[in-house]
Amino acid sequence: MDEILHQLGELVLGSVPTMVLFVLLTAAYGVLVKRPLERVLAERRARTQGAVEQARGAMATAEAETSAYEEKLRQAKREIFEAREQRRKRWNEEREAALAEVRSEAQRRIQGARQEIERSAADARAKIESVSGELSSLVLGAVLPAEPVATEVAQ
Repeated sequence: MDEILHQLGELVLGSVPTMVLFVLLTAAYGVLVKRPLERVLAERRARTQGAVEQARGAMATAEAETSAYEEKLRQAKREIFEAREQRRKRWNEEREAALAEVRSEAQRRIQGARQEIERSAADARAKIESVSGELSSLVLGAVLPAEPVATEVAQ
């Protein structure tokens, strides 16, 4: 058993430089490679996260601007529609006013024509009445002779 312990002691003693070298290499790895690598990875992660957040912010801004533009577009369409409606109403009012004017002019002409016809009819009646006396005496004169009627009555 002594021998085993002695061999074990020699192995441990022979492995001390390897352990020291391992510890030094691990410390050197940590200082020279691992820390700078972690720093670079952290910086890259921060930049990536920053870029992602910046992209999200840009997307949110773009969506807000898009909705603002869409609202402006809707407002412009609404204004165009309202202007078109007002123009159509104005044209309808102008047309109705022109029609009313034409109707009133036609009514005035009709009234004037009726008055002219009534005046002509009244003139014609007056002429007929004035001529009817003469005409009746002419007709009586032509149908009944004036002298024989008197002799027959005397007889």
